[in-house]
Amino acid sequence: MSTDLSPTQLSGFENFAVELARAAGAAILPLFRNENGLEDKGGPQGLAFDPVTAADRGAEAAMRQAIAKRFPDHGVIGEEYGEDKPDAEFVWVLDPVDGTRGFIAGVPLWTTLIALRWQGAPVVGLIAQPYMDEMFVGTALGSRLIHRDTVRPLAVKPCAGLADAIVGVTDPQAYFRPDEQRVFQGVRDAAKLTRMGGDGYYFAMAALGTMDVVVEPAACKAWDVEPAIPLMQGAGGFMTNWRGEPVGAKGGQVLLAGDRRCLDQALALLAPAAD
Repeated sequence: MSTDLSPTQLSGFENFAVELARAAGAAILPLFRNENGLEDKGGPQGLAFDPVTAADRGAEAAMRQAIAKRFPDHGVIGEEYGEDKPDAEFVWVLDPVDGTRGFIAGVPLWTTLIALRWQGAPVVGLIAQPYMDEMFVGTALGSRLIHRDTVRPLAVKPCAGLADAIVGVTDPQAYFRPDEQRVFQGVRDAAKLTRMGGDGYYFAMAALGTMDVVVEPAACKAWDVEPAIPLMQGAGGFMTNWRGEPVGAKGGQVLLAGDRRCLDQALALLAPAAD
């Protein structure tokens, strides 16, 4: 991540990301555990069901409107409405409701994901859970959790290796290729505990230090993963692809770890299926 933006600039963009998250939450919360305009987009990768709701669309529209008003020269890449000026110097990357399946099931682990790219690299990342009034936000200056009226710094925790690790993953059976499933099973077998079904919320848990490792597959898009990059860096952790390299602009396989020892052990196990 570049640190050539001034602290004042980073802080200003971080504060605006918080404003975007609040605007998204205002659009989403009235529809959570309520009539939500559910539709099926038609699943990728052969998935039989790929849901979208009025909350997804309304939240992204609200964020795009706010960006256009404040920063008309900035680009936007969003899950629901595509790309607008994707090659601009500053580009906002938006996933209004990450974990739509959890959203429609009434499970409060869905999140709003927001990243700001500067010159092609993410410099601000935010993961919000509006129902629990949580915002996890980070830059190269550090990461923090905003919860109601309190703010606390985020820091990953030490973990000597996978045998001591809590691992998070969304759904290997639904989203992982067969080769990805096989190598992930090795990570799961090595870990102390594995939890599934958290979507982007587990990225926030890695930055918070309650999870040690998070693994997600090639099916991930940029808006699924970019917000976690500045968040993990600001919390002192690591986020790479399955080759141990920086995550690309199109998304893909990702591995988060709070401790380098866990990262290296997981990379060794995932390597045979790395893209």
